[in-house]
Amino acid sequence: MDDMHEKLPGRKPPWLKVSGFSGHQFEQVSHLLKAYGLNTVCQAANCPNRGECFNRGTATFLIMGPLCTRNCRFCDVPPGVPGELDPGEPLRVAQAAAELKLRHVVITSVTRDDLPDGGAGQFVQVVREIRRLLPQATVEILTPDFKGVDNAAELMIGARPDVFNHNLETVPRLYPRVRPGADYGRSLELLRQVGEGSDFATKSGLMLGLGETTGELQTVFDDLSAAGVSILTMGQYLAPSREHYPVQRYVPPEEFEQIGQMARQAGILRVISAPLVRSSYRADEAMGDSH
Repeated sequence: MDDMHEKLPGRKPPWLKVSGFSGHQFEQVSHLLKAYGLNTVCQAANCPNRGECFNRGTATFLIMGPLCTRNCRFCDVPPGVPGELDPGEPLRVAQAAAELKLRHVVITSVTRDDLPDGGAGQFVQVVREIRRLLPQATVEILTPDFKGVDNAAELMIGARPDVFNHNLETVPRLYPRVRPGADYGRSLELLRQVGEGSDFATKSGLMLGLGETTGELQTVFDDLSAAGVSILTMGQYLAPSREHYPVQRYVPPEEFEQIGQMARQAGILRVISAPLVRSSYRADEAMGDSH
């Protein structure tokens, strides 16, 4: 059956309700990000947890501009033609992280297929500046696939983050409809290369409710385990608008727990699986015993 022709779910269930976007700490973090001229994926991707995270004094920095060279049907980051890289951005990210006194800094980016290295070098510079200004913090990078650039994995290994994260997002069958321009095998290979060439944790994330089957998820879990991935996040997909890929199903919390157990049995050490989990959500806690 074509998943796109299944009956779509109605109103959001009660377990997907989130706290409001207000509070002193929320305002403080928002002001600081604006002052440094920085983007966050929390805002750009309209994350449902940004109220909680901002009020905990945390944010996931989005580097290399607000426009993405791809147009994935699940994502709220706007597509377009990005500008030149900002050479001052790595320092500003580190300064903001230091001012926030972050213990665990998460850096992600838009996809930059227009750059020869896919933006890998900018990640290296950001990590370097954070290590210089905030040496006691742990650093996690959540990267695009760099379009298979030959030395991307080598550059990520050389950056020496504490966690390397690259999201598979969904099962292979749904890639053409959900994330055109991406390639499941390419993403898996990047995770495998970084994992085999380093001694830090590798991590990935999946969205549920896109029309995937349990059997397809099992295959992905086996693939991730074979690639050496030790941390996996899974959360409910929420369509940002009517123009985006539609939600096929709202997965209940108890099923998230069952699916999480499947992933653990496949050999993934640390699995965080619940409707509102996102790739960077409470990332410091997600590190757990995954090393």
